[in-house]
Amino acid sequence: MDVTEDAVRDICTDAVFKRGERYLAEGRIRKIHRVDTTVTAVVSGSRQYDVRVDLATEGFAPWCDCPYDGPGACKHVVAVLLRCVDNLPPDDGDQLDAALNGADTDDLHAFLREELATDADLRARFLAHVGEPTRQSVDELRASIDRRFEETNPEYHVVFEPIDFTQWFDLANEYREQGRYASAATVYRALVESLDDNMERVDGAYDHFSCAFSRALDGYVDCAAIAERDADAVTDAVAFLEERATSGTPFLAEHFEKAAVDLRERADE
Repeated sequence: MDVTEDAVRDICTDAVFKRGERYLAEGRIRKIHRVDTTVTAVVSGSRQYDVRVDLATEGFAPWCDCPYDGPGACKHVVAVLLRCVDNLPPDDGDQLDAALNGADTDDLHAFLREELATDADLRARFLAHVGEPTRQSVDELRASIDRRFEETNPEYHVVFEPIDFTQWFDLANEYREQGRYASAATVYRALVESLDDNMERVDGAYDHFSCAFSRALDGYVDCAAIAERDADAVTDAVAFLEERATSGTPFLAEHFEKAAVDLRERADE
């Protein structure tokens, strides 16, 4: 979990690295916490930006909600990682473990149930974690993703800043870890459809949205190839990809075409 300056330099440009150094020196990191290998922070720029990195993942899996659209990580992420080089935040995981171990079982059950009752996203991930298949359709999942686009810039149709799709990728990953690939494919398809339909309104952070689209499309193909072994189901999945290639965002057509070919070939193996 050691973080070095060289490792940070590898994920950003020289200019961004210098800006990150300056942000750290100026004390712009307002909050920083660590649980195990995950570090979350708030960094002050033109506004307050949320940052998340995973110190155990190659490349640190950085995420920031700033509008940076250049190559590599942004200056806010770099500042946080450099802070970890010089002074790694204490691990709050032990405190969480102690609180969980010391909690009354009935109180913990009641607390968890109340949180799950009021937080639909947390509830969906919890049910996925304990092995329940999704009860949400593609359209239902899409509605929540589309709403995120609407909420990002409510006064205008254009979206200038990144959107955090982590909750849906985490949900899909939970299903994959449980071996419920059809449920994971449903989540990935909702992401693919929403990103495809909203891509033309994006006017900033292009790399962020393109990476999210590619990740969702790859996930859909992977899970559909495993889950949908019967010929009719594969045909339907391929048909969806081919239809999107002709009706969706023009500059994404090639991605859909390649995905359709890949899925068909993998189904024939």
